[in-house]
Amino acid sequence: MPANDSGGAPQSQTLDRGIRILEHLASAGAPQPVTEIGRALDLHRSITYRLLRTLEDHQLVERDPLGHYGLGLGVAALARGVRTDLNAAALPRLNSLSTELGMTAFLVVRAGDEAVTVTSVEPQDTRAHITYRPGTRHPVGRGAPGLALLMPEPPADDDRAALQQARRTGWASSHGEVIPGIRSIAAPVLGPDGGARAALAVVFVDENSDVEQVGQAVVAAAGKVAAVLR
Repeated sequence: MPANDSGGAPQSQTLDRGIRILEHLASAGAPQPVTEIGRALDLHRSITYRLLRTLEDHQLVERDPLGHYGLGLGVAALARGVRTDLNAAALPRLNSLSTELGMTAFLVVRAGDEAVTVTSVEPQDTRAHITYRPGTRHPVGRGAPGLALLMPEPPADDDRAALQQARRTGWASSHGEVIPGIRSIAAPVLGPDGGARAALAVVFVDENSDVEQVGQAVVAAAGKVAAVLR
């Protein structure tokens, strides 16, 4: 078989399986037992365990006290190398936004039909907050960050009501679309061409928060990131 044959199976089945495990853990949003990971990916438990141990050696996954696996700190280290200029511009604003609102703030970019978190900042002085790991991904049409990435696009007849509302207010809002019970607010980081280079977002559970105030704060932070990048 020619070395450059690209039809059918992936070039490396082991690598493909490892990447699919990382994608599964990112979308799950919480540590998973080995059996659940294997069942989700249709892999034998022993194969799943060996892959997880290899990923753990590279700090791409980590185990909690129950022995369940979630994404590790190595994923965040890799994410910091993605779109370095964007990350450098966003990080100070994410820190300020997280401190101001007492919420986890994060940066999202579009990868095909998915919204992918590349940087996340958690508040330091709150009794409780949500962890939202780099590498988390979801369909671009779901959740406030995905809607924010779509906001600059030309309106279409089949646009969701939430997307239409986001264009009117300048920021997108969602509740429970990515993680049950969790609210998110996001705004696009606009490029010189008017398109969305990324989206800034926050996640929180406080039903008493002033959504309008949070939305305006996120819009202001996204505008500051866009200004630095120009």
